[in-house]
Amino acid sequence: MPAKKILMLTGEFTEEYEIFVYQQAMEAVGHTIHVVCPDKKAGDVIKTSLHDFEGDQTYTEKPGHYALINKTFAEAEKQLDQYDAVYCAGGRGPEYIRTDKRIQAMVRHFHETKKPIFTICHGVQILIAVDGVVRGKKVGALAACEPEVTLAGGTYIDLSPTEALVDGTMVSAKGWTALAAFIRECLKVLGTEIRHN
Repeated sequence: MPAKKILMLTGEFTEEYEIFVYQQAMEAVGHTIHVVCPDKKAGDVIKTSLHDFEGDQTYTEKPGHYALINKTFAEAEKQLDQYDAVYCAGGRGPEYIRTDKRIQAMVRHFHETKKPIFTICHGVQILIAVDGVVRGKKVGALAACEPEVTLAGGTYIDLSPTEALVDGTMVSAKGWTALAAFIRECLKVLGTEIRHN
C-alpha cells in the first residue's frame, strides 16, 4: 500500500509530544506529515507546551520546544484533496484555532469526504466546532472535554491514560500518555502494516 499524506492541525502551545512523537513515528514508517498552523508559512516555528499530571486538581503546563511548521497554511488549504487523513493535536492550540473558519472548513472537508480523522486530548475541540463531526461517534479525549463531546452529540468514552479508541475511521485518545496505542490504531486505519521477521 502506498505511503499516506496526513495534515496535522496545530496552533501556538499545542502539546509538544502530540506534535513530535506523532510526526516522527509516522515519518519513520514512510508517511508524510504536513504540520500547519493558521497564518504560518513553511519554515516558521510555533511555541509548544508540556502538560503533566502532578497531583493538582488539573494538569500543569510548562513551555515546550519550538515546533517547525513544514507546510504553508494557505497552500495546504488549497490542496486538501491530496491528504489521506487529518490529525488534530491537543494542548492549548485547539481552544483558539477551532474558531478559525479556515480550520473548520478543513475539518468539514475530511468529514464530508469520509477520510480518517485522528484526535487526541483537547484536539476534539476542533472537531466539535464543526457541526456533525462527532455526532453519533464514540470519542475519547481529556476528561475536561466530556461536556463538549456530549453537547455535540457524541458519546464520551473515559479511556485509560494508555488506551486509544476507534469508531469507524475516527481514532481518539485521552492524551500524550496514550500515543503508542493511538499511533498503532491510526496506522491500522490508514492500512499500514508493520511486519516483524
